[in-house]
Amino acid sequence: MALTYAESAALMGDASFRDRVKVSCLHYADYISGEGASVPAHNTRYKWAQATFINPDAAAGQVTPTVVMHAAVQDQGAAIYYAK
Repeated sequence: MALTYAESAALMGDASFRDRVKVSCLHYADYISGEGASVPAHNTRYKWAQATFINPDAAAGQVTPTVVMHAAVQDQGAAIYYAK
């Protein structure tokens, strides 16, 4: 069942959840840094990756609302877990 608006808002402000998003952003930034320059739109993603390394809290703040609104997060809330 989807989170209520209040639950979604609370999850967006949850420090533990936001920290998990921050770590995910850093992992993705590392991945982007390792991809070839010939990959389409690499320069744009590379700029985001560099900004994420400089200020991971800001990156997490930007993407957390979108992450919370994802259907899987709406179904599982803070209990969501992604294993590689």
